[in-house]
Amino acid sequence: MGTGIAFAWGATNYNVGDAIRMGPGYFPLMLGVLMAVVGLLVSLKALGRTSLESEKIGKWAWRPLFYVIAANVVFGILLAGLRSIGLPAFGLIVGIYALTFIASMAQASWKLSTTLLLATVLAIGSYLVFVLALKLQFPVWPEFITGQG
Repeated sequence: MGTGIAFAWGATNYNVGDAIRMGPGYFPLMLGVLMAVVGLLVSLKALGRTSLESEKIGKWAWRPLFYVIAANVVFGILLAGLRSIGLPAFGLIVGIYALTFIASMAQASWKLSTTLLLATVLAIGSYLVFVLALKLQFPVWPEFITGQG
């Protein structure tokens, strides 16, 4: 709930607009409100349980937690590079493949063929949506291939 409220509050610093002409603050505002509502519903459900119904909290799933966080960090680094250490941008396609393969290792029995298929579908879909349809400006291919940088 707190994160949702913070997002919604922070979004008010931008022009929100309306559903037809969305401003830069529209999406964070709606996301924040939705997060706060979901947080409220989860809190109400948790508070409504009695001690006889509740189950013990299991062990932390460290493996999935590590791989999912690592996948997102690696994706961010590969997408734009790290200029401070001289790492060039590897772009969207390489980033998507790395993200998919690292996150897939969170599963105990992951398969190379399934992960390769998923990564390919995600890379093509991301290219179609973000580059062609939305015309977002970020590197698609590694800098050493495109000659930029």
